[in-house]
Amino acid sequence: MTRPDLCLPVLLLLAAAPATAEGWADQLSRRVELPAHGRLAEIRAAPGTALAPFTTDGCSGGMSSLWSFTAERYPGFAEAHGGVPPWEDCCVTHDRAYHAAGPDPAPEASYDARLDADRALRACVRATTDARDAILAAEYGLSQEQIRGIYSAIAEAMFQAVRLGGGPCTGLPWRWGYGFPQCWELVGD
Repeated sequence: MTRPDLCLPVLLLLAAAPATAEGWADQLSRRVELPAHGRLAEIRAAPGTALAPFTTDGCSGGMSSLWSFTAERYPGFAEAHGGVPPWEDCCVTHDRAYHAAGPDPAPEASYDARLDADRALRACVRATTDARDAILAAEYGLSQEQIRGIYSAIAEAMFQAVRLGGGPCTGLPWRWGYGFPQCWELVGD
């Protein structure tokens, strides 16, 4: 059921988005997220702010820890799939990008760097298929097309998850710029 009281504000917001090569959802995401990138830029520019040493949890959202837990308890799973997700290196590279929040703190540049990091994560996860498709085909009797479809779905789900839950200033430990203080902890205020 459509809520008429929400239709007009959403339509106005979408109409206000500039016409660019981006789709309307990307434009809306940019408009909603840019203020948080602005706040992160303030944090980065504040006197006494320093980038903390790099840390990673592998693939966030409990993916690496659940994978390891499963591999420890089910030797057949570990034999077929290893003790960590096959795309964990992709996650660590993604965490490095998120930790430092890109080279340019300007809000637009920061937003673009985050989007690039998320796209690179998706591409990297898809690319792990190349090393796994023969193994999975033998283990499960799947075709290369089926395996690529599965990996593509995993990559897209991970992309959507980081787009939804990885923005700056969320307070989450895996947020964009997690190597800097939380946005409410402005150094020198």
